[in-house]
Amino acid sequence: MSLHLTGNNAPVTEEVTLEPAEVAGAIPEDLHGVYLRNGPNPRTGWSPHYFAGDGMVHAVALEGGRARWYRNRYVRTPLYEHPGRSRLALAFDQVSGRMDYRVTTANTHLVGHAGRLLALEEGGFPYEITPELETVGPYTFGGALRTPMTAHPKVCPATGELVFFGSRLRPPYLTYYRATPTGELLQAQVVEVPRATMMHDFAITGEYAIFMDLPVVFDPAMAAAGLPWRWDDGHGARFGVMRRDGGPVRWFEVEPCYVWHTMNASAAGGVITIVGCRVPVLWREGPQDMGGGVSALHEWRLDLAAGTVAERRLDDAAVEYPRVADAEVGQPYRFGYVTSFSLEAEPERSEIYRYDLAAGAAREVHRLPAGHTCGEAVFVPRGGTPGDGYLMTFVHDRPRGAGYLAILDAADLSARPIAEVRLPVRVPAGFHGSWLPGLP
Repeated sequence: MSLHLTGNNAPVTEEVTLEPAEVAGAIPEDLHGVYLRNGPNPRTGWSPHYFAGDGMVHAVALEGGRARWYRNRYVRTPLYEHPGRSRLALAFDQVSGRMDYRVTTANTHLVGHAGRLLALEEGGFPYEITPELETVGPYTFGGALRTPMTAHPKVCPATGELVFFGSRLRPPYLTYYRATPTGELLQAQVVEVPRATMMHDFAITGEYAIFMDLPVVFDPAMAAAGLPWRWDDGHGARFGVMRRDGGPVRWFEVEPCYVWHTMNASAAGGVITIVGCRVPVLWREGPQDMGGGVSALHEWRLDLAAGTVAERRLDDAAVEYPRVADAEVGQPYRFGYVTSFSLEAEPERSEIYRYDLAAGAAREVHRLPAGHTCGEAVFVPRGGTPGDGYLMTFVHDRPRGAGYLAILDAADLSARPIAEVRLPVRVPAGFHGSWLPGLP
């Protein structure tokens, strides 16, 4: 059995709705909203790669100190509607030579913007879903979106704009977009790059967008392995800086690596500082090659006047899924949050780290019990002070064979969880999530 289908990576078979009956601790009464998390869950029980499973969203609604409901639902895309069919066969029109970007797994992330909740996967259009997890359908900004959309758009807390990009396997390979706070597409600009690379994430500051052109390149010969990508030593690695309102891109060469996720970026004194999780090599022999080294927190400082880059490793711990408070995206910030990372099907346990970037990346740790593992931790604000809030994540309790929603005090990770909303069902490992304030 493949690693991505074993342990808590294995899919669940049913969509359920239930009212959680057991809570350890006490759910804070100020939490009023829905915690949602997306992830791959192949409807047939099999997929060629972890990234290829059908999107399934898991959610818990909290109100007045109680958990109102837990739900899990598939995102109803053409891949869901035609289980077992190949993505290429469904998406590619051999007569026109065009790709149908409605064909997507929608399995990677969720973002709320302009009153819509979008399920995302970088190979296709976003899919709108309701807060109750029912699928509305593909969303294209009124037909203005003509490319796929990254799974990691950024909502600017200062302007309310949605800033994102779309990448394709044929020219133009990369397009940059901005949407207004009310959801109209404001800008679409082609960014010239020499070939198709796997550009998963990017970063923004108040003034700039930062692209990552890294050495994982399109190779159709790898399609049989589940994803058509591989490492190419000849491609090089560079970060591109462009004003958010458009214009030329200025490229900065960096040491070869891959960056799945950025934590954040900020600018001060003519220097852009980017923090993210850096892997030395990824998929040298294709997507089944897991020998790329440790994903560790790293910093890049781009000096715009000097045209130089200073890189440094902030910690040696193997981590992934970096996040900051939504109100600090692209802004000066102090705290970032990550989760320990392992490629094992059943790691001993997970740890959640808070890094204090104002104190030399000092690390505070929340260590889950043995046999308990989790993914990304999402910050939910409690007050106006930086770092004052909660961290939420789904945890798999291996001894119990079921999951729970952990609510932690983000300002004191050494403390026991504030609450554990225990579920009678398993919540499989997944990718990214969001907190949606308010209830439908």
